[in-house]
Amino acid sequence: MKFPELQNYIAGTFSSNGNARIDVTSPLDGSIISTMPLSTKSDLDAAVEAAQKAFTDWSKTTIKDRVQVFYRYKTLLEQNLEELATIVRDENGKTMGEATAEVSKSIELTEFACSLPQLVQGEILEVSKGVECRLERKPVGVVASIAPFNFPHMVPHWTLPNAIALGNCIILKPSELVPISARRIAEMLKEAGLPDGVFNIVNGSRETVEAICDHPGIQAVSFVGSTKVAKIVYQRATSNLKRCTALGGAKNHLIVLPDANAEMTAKDAAASMSGCAGQRCMASSAMVGVGEVDHIIEKLCTEARKIKPGENLGSVISKVAKERIERYITEAEQAGAKILVDGRNATVPGKENGFYVGPTVIDYVTPDMAIAKEEVFGPVLSIMRADTLDKAIAIENSSNYGNAAGIYTESGGLARAFMERASAGMIGVNIGVPVPREPFSFGGWNESRFGVSDITGKSSIEFWTQLKKTTTKWNPEAGINWMS
Repeated sequence: MKFPELQNYIAGTFSSNGNARIDVTSPLDGSIISTMPLSTKSDLDAAVEAAQKAFTDWSKTTIKDRVQVFYRYKTLLEQNLEELATIVRDENGKTMGEATAEVSKSIELTEFACSLPQLVQGEILEVSKGVECRLERKPVGVVASIAPFNFPHMVPHWTLPNAIALGNCIILKPSELVPISARRIAEMLKEAGLPDGVFNIVNGSRETVEAICDHPGIQAVSFVGSTKVAKIVYQRATSNLKRCTALGGAKNHLIVLPDANAEMTAKDAAASMSGCAGQRCMASSAMVGVGEVDHIIEKLCTEARKIKPGENLGSVISKVAKERIERYITEAEQAGAKILVDGRNATVPGKENGFYVGPTVIDYVTPDMAIAKEEVFGPVLSIMRADTLDKAIAIENSSNYGNAAGIYTESGGLARAFMERASAGMIGVNIGVPVPREPFSFGGWNESRFGVSDITGKSSIEFWTQLKKTTTKWNPEAGINWMS
């Protein structure tokens, strides 16, 4: 195997306690690259106990001292960028360029955590004669982060740096499909000086997620994955009186008007739908052409044909995913849609056992088709048609999801109308993938997010901390007043 057997990471030590194991398969060529333990409830109990012990001292450490760990950790990420990107490529199937970009985003997220002392300094005010009120942010306690397969390095960094820098101790449950990056994260955090028990890893599958939602020693849970599972996690965690932010899936609409810059629109739409093999919740998977946009669609197909599996397009995560994506394409064709670029049955020479779907562009999709409504999570773009911008916005608004939405136009007025009326948490104007950069936060609307806080940026401070309000009066000469 290319990588060592994986173990849980609890109280600064790797161990698996003789648990049952499952294989970790590289989607690039179908080879087994490692094995992973299926954790039990006792494994989670041990991780929570280790985190609780570490919390006593870590929460008392000043935030200025806590973030010093992340200054050192950021340097380690930068020094080991190529190695970390190679792990992402091997376990997830991304191209090397995409994997490098993913780890680079982890570096940016870590950099933001280093700025937290300037953002959580608290407040103090003399509210009455001789009486002061003070507001401080305190950590929540032991928390958990449940991460998905599509960004094995970046998504854990949506939570780990901020949660830990703010004084919490955290348990990471990586996806069982891509658990290798998590091990290196643990090793590098320890090298950066993070005390044992502040960060722990418990590997596993559904049973581990359920145990996290139920565990009385865990105060908060973050989740990223499909909407179906996000709903379940949110309901189960909150029913156990935990705070929870659960990010779900997406069906992001890209509205294209006739006046859009044809070349830019075509290149951006092709890149948006196919980047990371379409396995990202910010991919534009549904395009709505308004009026006469055939000239743009023609250029889009030309750009899509330049995207080659195994060259500038990575694999999808599994054989099951490949079959599911190709089934959506076939069903759309049978329902009357027209396949302009067909990515089914793609193979890569020398990697015939890999899981590849080529870029696919489908025209004349109708809003009632499954491929128009459901998250395909592959390099597939469905094109719908509308006579007016109002009708295009109505199609976007009808989606159950609300992660992102975009428009391509040269008209500032039409763009403004779309910005105001689109039902999504992240909006792009002439931007194919409108991911906010730090300190702006990441999070969608509707069934793309459950909970009231975004997962990154300034908004995450609310989720990972609780407010302590203290009122003091020391000077008797102030006399009796309404604050007495």
